[in-house]
Amino acid sequence: MTEIRFYHLQRQRLEDALPALLEKGRERGYRIVVQAGSPERVRALDALLWTYRPDTFLAHGAAATGMAEEQPIWLTAVEERPNDAEMLVLVDGAEASVDRYALCCEMFDGLDDDVVAAARARWSRYKEAGHALTYWQQGERGGWEKKA
Repeated sequence: MTEIRFYHLQRQRLEDALPALLEKGRERGYRIVVQAGSPERVRALDALLWTYRPDTFLAHGAAATGMAEEQPIWLTAVEERPNDAEMLVLVDGAEASVDRYALCCEMFDGLDDDVVAAARARWSRYKEAGHALTYWQQGERGGWEKKA
């Protein structure tokens, strides 16, 4: 079964939290797919990962750049796994089959009641399917704290 982690964004925007999560995934040797809710969001994340810090970037690609099989991080708005990723990051409420991944991270906006309700529904479906679930919430200092 896939390990699934829910990241409840309350103190940071996705644009601030996602690069750190991707850095940790790459440090652990994961190839990663980030599935967003729209092509526009993919374009925004593509720009973000080149510029989020002045001293570094995260090597990645998307359909516009091609060579998917060579990309350590692949950005997409559709369900695909062209780089043989072991880690999937779902944002914007994107949904995908998680069974081919060792790890799936769901990042969701904790300030939007509809988004929280949708995340709870996905949690229930994953639990019924027998996946290993954990819930992470941002603490007072912005770091992640495991809650369940």
